[in-house]
Amino acid sequence: MQRLLLDKLIKWKNSPRRKPLILKGARQVGKTWLLKEFGKQFPGGCAYINFDKDIEYKQFFETTKDVHRIIKNLSLACMTPITTDTLLILDEIQACPEALNTLKYFCEDAPEYCVVSAGSLLGLQLTQGFPVGKVDFIEMGPMTFTEFLLANGDEQYVDYLHGIDAIENIPDAFFNPLVEKLKMYFITGGMPEAVLVWTQYKDIKAVEQVLYDILNSYERDFAKHAPHFDVPKITLIWNSLPSQLAKENKKFLYSAVRTGARAREYENALLWLKNADLVKKINKISKPNLPLSAYDDLDSFKIYMSDVGLLRRHSQLAPSAFTEENRLFTEFKGALTENFVLQSLSQNFEVSPRYWAEHPYEVDFIIQRENTVIPLECKAGVNVKATSIKKYAQKYDRETPLIIRLSLRNLSFDGKILNVPLFMIDELDRLIELIVAQIRI
Repeated sequence: MQRLLLDKLIKWKNSPRRKPLILKGARQVGKTWLLKEFGKQFPGGCAYINFDKDIEYKQFFETTKDVHRIIKNLSLACMTPITTDTLLILDEIQACPEALNTLKYFCEDAPEYCVVSAGSLLGLQLTQGFPVGKVDFIEMGPMTFTEFLLANGDEQYVDYLHGIDAIENIPDAFFNPLVEKLKMYFITGGMPEAVLVWTQYKDIKAVEQVLYDILNSYERDFAKHAPHFDVPKITLIWNSLPSQLAKENKKFLYSAVRTGARAREYENALLWLKNADLVKKINKISKPNLPLSAYDDLDSFKIYMSDVGLLRRHSQLAPSAFTEENRLFTEFKGALTENFVLQSLSQNFEVSPRYWAEHPYEVDFIIQRENTVIPLECKAGVNVKATSIKKYAQKYDRETPLIIRLSLRNLSFDGKILNVPLFMIDELDRLIELIVAQIRI
């Protein structure tokens, strides 16, 4: 396995303004593995503490906020000298709120130590308040398609895609195999265990079991960690996601959760799923002006799952769709494709994507790159009829120097529309950079 986020962790380590780090992400996206791998970069190795298992270590943080005393106690208990050349990993830190609070004292009193923390449901704990400006954050998601290719031993395709320096058609010798591998990614998704099972054993049934087990573990978390009065509502929302995304208009409807359901009854349950990093929420915008957040329509939004493979499994779409030409991309009216695109956009663009709609038109995503707002439309196949994007471009002509269309068509640029094959989604920011000077955005 190779996680490209390791480069970002190394950059954090070498930063002169480094603060204690919180690594956020859903359960089983590989946070613990990545941090231990990161620990190999340190001359003193890593000291690993898991507050779910090492519950006796909580006392070190409960009795004092003197970080030097804490480090001394941890060194003795772990039988590992913790120095400024050691990575201190505080895992499942949400199980010890005192340790989470102590991160600010590491920032103020001992910034020379490298301290990282993670937790499966850390997002829930952070909503209860945290000292602003005392920690750094990095978000971790499922494995990207690029990481899937690397895990599958397809480095030559990764090197080829990284090496593209002109907007021109990709030869069939690369294009066709990459489409097939993208189909496989839609089946496995990016959860590391599912990717590992496929790349090592090529066992589809085992992949299905892994994804089933992950979904079950999420559902057990509802009962274990959510307020008891919200658990039934969380479960209803969770189970409604496939049907919500199967609609032509994918706007989230509380009435699709349960007949007669209203926002005020279910909004806390939906917020719990979002804070647990199990779903992604994107808001509709009234117009594509900067900053996008100023134009959010808070009553209109779409909800996607954190991983395309989990959505496919949760929707009970059998892997046999893999053999049926491009059906895998078009199932649920392109919901799998949109979920896949959102996964990558969320990891590669700092500003959260939005969408635009004006009945009967809808543009799938609106992204902000630096100070440029770019509409992005997803097409699940090679049919790229673009009524909505044309309507958008007519209405906001001056604000729309570039349009991006993701589909199964080849790479091209006609002076206005950049057509990007879906398997190049991880290269999108770099492709935009290639044409920025050309159209003078």
